[in-house]
Amino acid sequence: MTPERYAKILRVLSKRQPTLTVLMDQVNKPHNLSAIVRTCDAVGVLTAHAVPPGNGKPLDFEGNTFEATSGSAHKWVRVQTHADTLEAVRQLQGQGVQVLATHLSQRSVDYREADYTRPTCVLLGAEKWGVADAAADAADANIIIPMFGMVQSLNVSVAAATILFEAQRQRIAAGLYESPQLAPDELARLAFEWGYPDLAPAYRERGEAYPALDDEGQILR
Repeated sequence: MTPERYAKILRVLSKRQPTLTVLMDQVNKPHNLSAIVRTCDAVGVLTAHAVPPGNGKPLDFEGNTFEATSGSAHKWVRVQTHADTLEAVRQLQGQGVQVLATHLSQRSVDYREADYTRPTCVLLGAEKWGVADAAADAADANIIIPMFGMVQSLNVSVAAATILFEAQRQRIAAGLYESPQLAPDELARLAFEWGYPDLAPAYRERGEAYPALDDEGQILR
Protein backbone atom coordinates (compact mmCIF):
# COMPACT_ATOMS: atom_id res chain seq x y z
CA MET A 1 0.00 0.00 0.00
CA THR A 2 1.51 3.29 -1.08
CA PRO A 3 0.45 6.60 0.51
CA GLU A 4 -0.88 7.68 -2.90
CA ARG A 5 -2.99 4.53 -3.22
CA TYR A 6 -4.38 4.95 0.28
CA ALA A 7 -5.21 8.61 -0.37
CA LYS A 8 -7.13 7.63 -3.51
CA ILE A 9 -9.07 4.95 -1.64
CA LEU A 10 -10.07 7.44 1.05
CA ARG A 11 -10.99 10.03 -1.57
CA VAL A 12 -13.25 7.60 -3.42
CA LEU A 13 -14.87 6.26 -0.27
CA SER A 14 -15.58 9.81 0.90
CA LYS A 15 -17.76 10.25 -2.21
CA ARG A 16 -19.62 6.94 -1.97
CA GLN A 17 -23.41 7.23 -1.89
CA PRO A 18 -24.82 4.37 0.21
CA THR A 19 -28.37 5.63 -0.41
CA LEU A 20 -28.13 5.29 -4.21
CA THR A 21 -28.29 1.90 -5.88
CA VAL A 22 -29.62 -0.14 -8.79
CA LEU A 23 -31.52 -3.41 -9.02
CA MET A 24 -30.85 -5.38 -12.21
CA ASP A 25 -33.78 -7.65 -13.05
CA GLN A 26 -32.28 -10.64 -14.90
CA VAL A 27 -29.81 -8.59 -16.96
CA ASN A 28 -27.98 -11.48 -18.57
CA LYS A 29 -25.48 -10.10 -21.08
CA PRO A 30 -22.02 -9.79 -19.49
CA HIS A 31 -21.14 -6.58 -21.32
CA ASN A 32 -24.34 -4.88 -20.10
CA LEU A 33 -23.91 -6.14 -16.56
CA SER A 34 -20.32 -4.95 -16.44
CA ALA A 35 -21.11 -1.59 -18.01
CA ILE A 36 -23.81 -0.92 -15.41
CA VAL A 37 -21.45 -1.78 -12.56
CA ARG A 38 -18.81 0.49 -14.09
CA THR A 39 -21.31 3.37 -14.15
CA CYS A 40 -22.26 2.58 -10.55
CA ASP A 41 -18.63 3.01 -9.55
CA ALA A 42 -18.38 6.27 -11.50
CA VAL A 43 -21.31 7.90 -9.68
CA GLY A 44 -20.43 6.54 -6.25
CA VAL A 45 -22.83 3.63 -5.78
CA LEU A 46 -21.61 1.51 -2.87
CA THR A 47 -23.73 -1.62 -3.36
CA ALA A 48 -25.70 -2.75 -6.42
CA HIS A 49 -28.40 -5.42 -6.48
CA ALA A 50 -29.17 -8.08 -9.06
CA VAL A 51 -31.57 -10.92 -9.71
CA PRO A 52 -29.64 -13.45 -11.84
CA PRO A 53 -31.23 -14.66 -15.09
CA GLY A 54 -33.88 -17.35 -14.88
CA ASN A 55 -31.55 -19.92 -16.39
CA GLY A 56 -29.98 -20.24 -12.97
CA LYS A 57 -26.49 -19.30 -14.07
CA PRO A 58 -24.62 -17.18 -11.54
CA LEU A 59 -23.49 -13.69 -12.42
CA ASP A 60 -20.14 -13.82 -14.24
CA PHE A 61 -17.73 -11.43 -12.58
CA GLU A 62 -14.53 -13.18 -13.58
CA GLY A 63 -14.92 -13.74 -17.31
CA ASN A 64 -12.72 -11.89 -19.77
CA THR A 65 -15.65 -9.95 -21.23
CA PHE A 66 -16.70 -8.68 -17.84
CA GLU A 67 -13.16 -7.77 -16.82
CA ALA A 68 -12.54 -5.85 -20.04
CA THR A 69 -15.80 -3.93 -19.97
CA SER A 70 -16.07 -3.21 -16.26
CA GLY A 71 -12.52 -1.92 -15.85
CA SER A 72 -12.45 -4.02 -12.64
CA ALA A 73 -15.28 -1.88 -11.22
CA HIS A 74 -16.79 -5.01 -9.64
CA LYS A 75 -13.92 -4.93 -7.16
CA TRP A 76 -15.20 -1.61 -5.82
CA VAL A 77 -18.98 -2.07 -6.13
CA ARG A 78 -20.46 -4.96 -4.18
CA VAL A 79 -23.26 -6.73 -6.06
CA GLN A 80 -25.82 -8.34 -3.77
CA THR A 81 -27.89 -11.03 -5.47
CA HIS A 82 -31.55 -11.80 -4.82
CA ALA A 83 -33.71 -14.77 -5.80
CA ASP A 84 -36.81 -12.77 -6.73
CA THR A 85 -37.26 -9.24 -8.09
CA LEU A 86 -40.54 -8.47 -6.34
CA GLU A 87 -39.13 -9.59 -2.99
CA ALA A 88 -36.02 -7.48 -3.58
CA VAL A 89 -38.19 -4.43 -4.33
CA ARG A 90 -40.17 -4.90 -1.14
CA GLN A 91 -37.01 -5.45 0.90
CA LEU A 92 -35.51 -2.20 -0.35
CA GLN A 93 -38.74 -0.32 0.27
CA GLY A 94 -38.78 -1.73 3.79
CA GLN A 95 -35.41 -0.05 4.30
CA GLY A 96 -36.86 3.31 3.31
CA VAL A 97 -35.60 3.24 -0.28
CA GLN A 98 -37.80 4.50 -3.11
CA VAL A 99 -37.72 2.14 -6.09
CA LEU A 100 -37.97 3.75 -9.54
CA ALA A 101 -38.69 1.22 -12.28
CA THR A 102 -37.64 1.95 -15.84
CA HIS A 103 -40.99 0.98 -17.28
CA LEU A 104 -43.56 2.45 -19.66
CA SER A 105 -46.99 2.64 -18.04
CA GLN A 106 -49.84 5.06 -17.52
CA ARG A 107 -48.10 6.41 -14.42
CA SER A 108 -44.67 6.82 -16.01
CA VAL A 109 -42.91 10.17 -15.60
CA ASP A 110 -39.83 11.70 -17.16
CA TYR A 111 -36.81 10.30 -15.32
CA ARG A 112 -35.63 13.85 -14.57
CA GLU A 113 -38.74 14.54 -12.49
CA ALA A 114 -37.72 12.03 -9.82
CA ASP A 115 -35.98 13.19 -6.64
CA TYR A 116 -32.73 11.24 -6.50
CA THR A 117 -31.54 12.99 -3.35
CA ARG A 118 -33.83 10.61 -1.48
CA PRO A 119 -32.65 7.03 -0.82
CA THR A 120 -33.20 5.61 -4.30
CA CYS A 121 -32.94 2.35 -6.23
CA VAL A 122 -33.22 2.36 -10.02
CA LEU A 123 -34.86 -0.87 -11.20
CA LEU A 124 -33.57 -1.96 -14.61
CA GLY A 125 -35.13 -4.71 -16.71
CA ALA A 126 -33.69 -7.51 -18.78
CA GLU A 127 -32.61 -6.77 -22.33
CA LYS A 128 -35.52 -8.43 -24.15
CA TRP A 129 -38.54 -8.01 -21.89
CA GLY A 130 -37.74 -5.21 -19.46
CA VAL A 131 -38.89 -4.99 -15.85
CA ALA A 132 -41.41 -7.62 -14.77
CA ASP A 133 -44.93 -6.18 -14.52
CA ALA A 134 -45.38 -7.17 -10.87
CA ALA A 135 -42.14 -5.44 -9.89
CA ALA A 136 -43.01 -2.34 -11.94
CA ASP A 137 -46.42 -2.18 -10.26
CA ALA A 138 -44.85 -2.50 -6.81
CA ALA A 139 -42.29 0.23 -7.52
CA ASP A 140 -42.84 3.68 -6.04
CA ALA A 141 -42.78 5.20 -9.54
CA ASN A 142 -42.20 4.28 -13.15
CA ILE A 143 -39.74 6.41 -15.09
CA ILE A 144 -38.98 6.75 -18.77
CA ILE A 145 -36.32 8.44 -20.87
CA PRO A 146 -38.10 10.51 -23.57
CA MET A 147 -37.04 9.57 -27.10
CA PHE A 148 -37.98 10.95 -30.49
CA GLY A 149 -36.54 8.39 -32.90
CA MET A 150 -37.90 5.34 -34.66
CA VAL A 151 -36.53 3.05 -31.96
CA GLN A 152 -38.25 3.52 -28.62
CA SER A 153 -35.79 1.87 -26.28
CA LEU A 154 -32.17 2.19 -25.21
CA ASN A 155 -29.62 -0.44 -24.37
CA VAL A 156 -30.07 -1.20 -20.66
CA SER A 157 -26.55 -0.07 -19.78
CA VAL A 158 -27.04 3.22 -21.64
CA ALA A 159 -30.34 3.79 -19.85
CA ALA A 160 -28.66 3.07 -16.52
CA ALA A 161 -25.90 5.58 -17.23
CA THR A 162 -28.38 8.26 -18.31
CA ILE A 163 -30.44 7.91 -15.14
CA LEU A 164 -27.53 7.51 -12.72
CA PHE A 165 -25.77 10.61 -13.98
CA GLU A 166 -28.99 12.57 -13.48
CA ALA A 167 -28.97 11.22 -9.94
CA GLN A 168 -25.37 12.34 -9.59
CA ARG A 169 -26.23 15.81 -10.90
CA GLN A 170 -29.03 16.23 -8.36
CA ARG A 171 -26.88 14.94 -5.52
CA ILE A 172 -23.99 17.25 -6.39
CA ALA A 173 -26.40 20.20 -6.36
CA ALA A 174 -27.68 19.07 -2.96
CA GLY A 175 -24.15 18.82 -1.55
CA LEU A 176 -24.27 15.07 -0.95
CA TYR A 177 -20.75 14.57 -2.32
CA GLU A 178 -19.21 17.30 -0.18
CA SER A 179 -18.86 15.22 2.99
CA PRO A 180 -18.65 11.46 3.57
CA GLN A 181 -22.00 9.66 3.59
CA LEU A 182 -20.45 6.58 5.19
CA ALA A 183 -20.13 6.29 8.96
CA PRO A 184 -16.47 6.58 10.08
CA ASP A 185 -16.24 2.93 11.16
CA GLU A 186 -17.75 1.74 7.86
CA LEU A 187 -15.36 3.93 5.89
CA ALA A 188 -12.40 2.55 7.86
CA ARG A 189 -13.58 -1.03 7.33
CA LEU A 190 -13.89 -0.57 3.58
CA ALA A 191 -10.56 1.24 3.38
CA PHE A 192 -8.85 -1.82 4.87
CA GLU A 193 -10.73 -4.24 2.60
CA TRP A 194 -9.93 -2.20 -0.50
CA GLY A 195 -6.32 -1.63 0.50
CA TYR A 196 -5.58 -5.14 1.73
CA PRO A 197 -7.89 -7.49 -0.21
CA ASP A 198 -5.58 -10.46 0.38
CA LEU A 199 -5.43 -9.98 4.16
CA ALA A 200 -9.03 -9.03 4.92
CA PRO A 201 -10.53 -12.53 4.39
CA ALA A 202 -8.15 -14.07 6.94
CA TYR A 203 -9.22 -11.57 9.60
CA ARG A 204 -12.88 -12.28 8.87
CA GLU A 205 -12.38 -16.05 9.02
CA ARG A 206 -10.72 -15.72 12.43
CA GLY A 207 -13.42 -13.35 13.63
CA GLU A 208 -10.83 -10.67 14.34
CA ALA A 209 -11.23 -6.94 13.90
CA TYR A 210 -9.18 -5.35 11.17
CA PRO A 211 -6.02 -3.61 12.40
CA ALA A 212 -5.90 0.17 12.37
CA LEU A 213 -4.08 1.99 9.60
CA ASP A 214 -1.88 5.03 9.92
CA ASP A 215 -2.22 8.19 7.84
CA GLU A 216 -0.31 6.58 4.96
CA GLY A 217 -2.32 3.37 4.96
CA GLN A 218 0.26 1.23 6.75
CA ILE A 219 -0.88 -1.33 9.32
CA LEU A 220 -0.26 -0.19 12.88
CA ARG A 221 1.31 -2.96 14.93
